[in-house]
Amino acid sequence: MRIVVFLLDTLFFFLVGAALLRGWMNTRRLRMTAQPGPFVIALTDWIVQPLRRTLPRALAQANADWGSFLAAVVLALAHAGLLHLVWGGALPGLESAYWLTVPLLALQLLLRTMLQGLMLLLLVYAVLTWVQPFSPLIGSLGRLLDPLLAPVRRVIPTVGGVDLSVLVLLVLIQIGLMLLG
Repeated sequence: MRIVVFLLDTLFFFLVGAALLRGWMNTRRLRMTAQPGPFVIALTDWIVQPLRRTLPRALAQANADWGSFLAAVVLALAHAGLLHLVWGGALPGLESAYWLTVPLLALQLLLRTMLQGLMLLLLVYAVLTWVQPFSPLIGSLGRLLDPLLAPVRRVIPTVGGVDLSVLVLLVLIQIGLMLLG
């Protein structure tokens, strides 16, 4: 049973993470022709395109990519429903609140995927700034992460020319993951 749950978690982590990244990249107006754009499009086009066609015109023309974000929510709900079925409707610790199980599991997956994805992006960004600071990926990652790093940079000054904002944000994300349990 644990193997099936692990495989479901892994598959839906990548799908939900790709949908969230696609939505975030489109919201930040990044070109989808450079990596990871083609990768996330290939993973999510099958669900994002039909959802975009069903959205009201006002949402479809908004500044955010609501089709991708809605795809992440739908995928998270599908993951939670499948877990509910795998466990026979009795998830450990949530036996008495079965009607809340699926939405709570979907919300937990969305939050966990968002935090773990951010952690991964921050780690890649930190390593690239040290190892290959002129990489084309640095520009894309910078545009994705700047809205999150800018408030931390205003509070935490650079120490000896080293920007500690990435480290501080990594610690905060780790605390968030611990709270999610």
